[in-house]
Amino acid sequence: MILFILRGVFILVAAAVTALYLLSNQLGAGVQFGWFVLIMLVAIGLAGAVIGVDISNRQKKLSAVSGVFLGLIAGLLAAYALSFVVDFIALISIPDLPFAHPTTPEEYNQLTEAQRQVLMTRDAYLNLFEGVKIIIGLITCYIGISLVIQTKDDFRFVIPYVEFAKEIRGNRPTLLDTSVIIDGRILDLIETRVVQGVLLTPKFVLNELQTIADSADKLKRARGRRGLEVLQKLQDSEVVEVVIEDRDAEGGNVDQKLISLAQETQARVMTNDYNLNKIAQLRGVDVVNLNDVAKAMRPVVLPGEHMTVKLVKPGESPSQGVGYLDDGTMVVVEGGRDHLDHMVDLVVTSTLQTSAGRMIFGRFGHEDESAEGKPPAPEPQPAGAAAGSPPEARPPREARASRRNPRRS
Repeated sequence: MILFILRGVFILVAAAVTALYLLSNQLGAGVQFGWFVLIMLVAIGLAGAVIGVDISNRQKKLSAVSGVFLGLIAGLLAAYALSFVVDFIALISIPDLPFAHPTTPEEYNQLTEAQRQVLMTRDAYLNLFEGVKIIIGLITCYIGISLVIQTKDDFRFVIPYVEFAKEIRGNRPTLLDTSVIIDGRILDLIETRVVQGVLLTPKFVLNELQTIADSADKLKRARGRRGLEVLQKLQDSEVVEVVIEDRDAEGGNVDQKLISLAQETQARVMTNDYNLNKIAQLRGVDVVNLNDVAKAMRPVVLPGEHMTVKLVKPGESPSQGVGYLDDGTMVVVEGGRDHLDHMVDLVVTSTLQTSAGRMIFGRFGHEDESAEGKPPAPEPQPAGAAAGSPPEARPPREARASRRNPRRS
């Protein structure tokens, strides 16, 4: 709203200044009414063109404006210094006039034709050197602006209002990746009040969520809608502030744009993407990997524990079945291919935790029980033992169960 008012005032002021200037000089210059209207329309058109250029370039950066300003000043200073060199060359290369330089039209009329030719030649050389100064000024200004813009990230100025890198004081903002929004565990993490500072959701991440939510694939569509719901809950949270970042960044995909935006804003990136995590670390961007946070805080599942999971797809091996826990942890069950779309009981055999996620390996729990139900193989009897002597008594079932899984005893 303020920008619309500012643009309207700008057009009115431009028209008023033009009208006042024309009215004050109308009598002396003899400006006709038709020319008056034409000049007014040209002035208003120029003001509208300036506003149009301003509207078309929405992604404005203070660092770019500062770079142009400082580069222009450096170029003008360099041109001013080089102008003394040009004047010195002109002084030693252009001979002095053998007569006094005319200062009035009468003195110029008194010169002979040969003197006028010498004077015109000398003025032509002086104008040529003036043109050289202008060309040098254009070159130095271009080099200065180009150099400062291309190397602005290497500069750190002491004056706060002209420094290119904004110094972040206090808690640094955190950029949210699409994967961490869809994951949903960030809601529980926010409620613990461990995360402080502003959570930035770039507009291109929001667009990617909307694209996933509109996908024809049912699974992708569900993930996208879950991400939008999680983002809505984050905005409604009173613990942290969530800001939609409208500015765009350089890059061909969302990951590259996230890294570029993090470098510009000195923010951290919160993600679950393993590849984005590695690339960001190579680019010098701090990353908060939610899987690493879960790895540090989640209790360890020990081998021998029992759990229940639904197998949803076959595994890589011919006999494996794969299921997922509520938090997305992959569970691989040996011999589970024949039990897809069923809830099965399994015994954990091993676990694998990496930055890319967590995997649990197990086998059916009834296999252990069936193994326990089998009678034990008869032990060899000593040579002197009687044929009808009773075998050694087996331990109670409760003791065997406690040996199999101490945590369930």
